[in-house]
Amino acid sequence: MKILIIGGGPAGIIAGIKSAEEGNNVILLEKNDNLGKKLLITGKGRCNITSSLDISEFINNIPGNGRFLYSAFDNFNNNDIIELLKEEGLDVKEERGNRIFPMTDNARDVLNALLRRMKKLKIEIKLKSKVNKIIVEENKAVGIIYNDKERLYADKIILATGGKSYPTTGSTGDGYKIAKELGHTINEIKPSLVPLEIYQINECKQMQGLSLRNVGIKIIDSEKNKLIYEDFGEMLFAHFGVSGPVIISSSAHLVRYKNIEELLKNRRIILSIDLKPALTKEKLDDRILRDFNELKNRQVKNSLDKLLPQKMIPVVLDRLNIDKNKQVNEITKEERLKIIEILKNFKLEISGFRPIEEAIITAGGISIKEINPKTMESKIVQNLYFAGEIIDVDAYTGGFNLQIAYSTGYTAGEM
Repeated sequence: MKILIIGGGPAGIIAGIKSAEEGNNVILLEKNDNLGKKLLITGKGRCNITSSLDISEFINNIPGNGRFLYSAFDNFNNNDIIELLKEEGLDVKEERGNRIFPMTDNARDVLNALLRRMKKLKIEIKLKSKVNKIIVEENKAVGIIYNDKERLYADKIILATGGKSYPTTGSTGDGYKIAKELGHTINEIKPSLVPLEIYQINECKQMQGLSLRNVGIKIIDSEKNKLIYEDFGEMLFAHFGVSGPVIISSSAHLVRYKNIEELLKNRRIILSIDLKPALTKEKLDDRILRDFNELKNRQVKNSLDKLLPQKMIPVVLDRLNIDKNKQVNEITKEERLKIIEILKNFKLEISGFRPIEEAIITAGGISIKEINPKTMESKIVQNLYFAGEIIDVDAYTGGFNLQIAYSTGYTAGEM
């Protein structure tokens, strides 16, 4: 059989490898001048290949339609991608949070391992080939038009063009347009795994560049007094608001929360930061009393270094309405309790998401109701298959989104 694959990211590459392993004649078309551009920037250029969690735990880390992926994960799991890379000479290592990285810490080595497998399988790669349209006859996908006029015909077509995040890598949403023209529903495209904008913008600007490690965060719907998301780890203040691993992971949950746009507009979504998650309020009070006793003749602004990063001190004192030049021995018990409260519950109001161009992944895409989860074939057009981010599935950070790409690509490539 002749197989055409549209898109040279991880989903398209694995789809091509699986199709070729089954003895098919495979042609992969990529509009960029190289394959895997987005893969090269994942994990800050190191490539978080997958997660070491048991595959059964993956669904819990996929807030965006995770259950759709049971069959795909059963077909090709995290151990399978690790084994494939090892067969091509690339060893991996595990880091905190169950994250799997190449031993070399270089995403280029992951891509090169996949390219070696493609070369062995004699997969034909057509670069600088932008697909404009899928040709359908009698409700069957039979070919494509690319570069405006060129035509190719095939027995099976796999659409794996990615989402809309990081458009400089080629993810510009072309696949959504192609699928929509064939009658597919495209669920609203939104940024996921993206930094968050904050109403208290001046405070964030004051703290810009400050990284907080080992903090606890909670995202709360204040209208319902409901906890939306909770995490522990690292975050970062930016000129627009907040970023960093725990913030980016929270956005994947927040983007799918009911009536989120209205709640954001009405300042009802609260980010609560626990700066001292290892300490109870009582233990924190004891600690502050000890610090204040040692520094009782200092000014307040010079006495909080052990509790807070330097950039945060003026912001906290402004919130507490405490005179920065006041001496520590003049701090009242009421003021001390306010300090404890703000250290355990530093609140910011979320105003929105950063643009989709800054997102690691996109939420939304081709409706899973129109795709067979066991094969990734379209339920609308025969011989048309989908793989990767173009499908309406998205996960937290930690290698889960790349695993979705591999697993759906493998499943689409099966005969």
